[in-house]
Amino acid sequence: MNKPIIGITTDIDSEYIKLKHGYCKAVKLAGGIPVLLPARGDAEAYQKMIHGLLIPGGDDLAPSYYGEDMMPKVNPVLKERSDFEMSLFRKVLQLRKPILGICYGMQLINVALGGALYQDIDSDVTLDISHKKDYHLIVITENMFVKKGTFSVNSTHHQAVKKLGSGLSAFAYSEDRLIEAFYGKDCNFLVGVQWHPERLMENELSLNLFKSFIEAAKASNDSE
Repeated sequence: MNKPIIGITTDIDSEYIKLKHGYCKAVKLAGGIPVLLPARGDAEAYQKMIHGLLIPGGDDLAPSYYGEDMMPKVNPVLKERSDFEMSLFRKVLQLRKPILGICYGMQLINVALGGALYQDIDSDVTLDISHKKDYHLIVITENMFVKKGTFSVNSTHHQAVKKLGSGLSAFAYSEDRLIEAFYGKDCNFLVGVQWHPERLMENELSLNLFKSFIEAAKASNDSE
């Protein structure tokens, strides 16, 4: 069996760990084996056992990570979770294993590489599109992961990339010029997307993104 193991980080909810089903379903549909990684685990051990890392959505990343005071509308995830994900991300990145960040996961990757966020889009910048609900169009430019073109994506976020982290390059924008996706320029597969592809796996864009991720993880598995 040559299916790569994809570690998916989880949220903390009181005495439970929490993750929406769609992430596991998407990994499985694209040909991977999903494994949940609780934040109270050993990041050093996890990075050795997985072939790819998926950092999913969640609430907000605390602005202390990028040197700002917290605005009233920010609802940060527990520091235990974000500290764990920051540590695991850096370890997996060092090993050059594939990494996919979705929504909050994209924002965490950006900050981990020295970037910054709009803490609350409506408070920080005037835009024509509501990014908190429904769907909007994005334009995907030339990249190695999915086809370029104009696509409709779901939108459920109030934070967004303000300044790109080191080594990142944007390859998708909304019509009002918010960054909707980026990749790591010197990485085998380091991709962050602001929308939720796991919710629309019947969509060609979503399926192709996950297949690209799993193929990169499979290559990582084969090289071990």
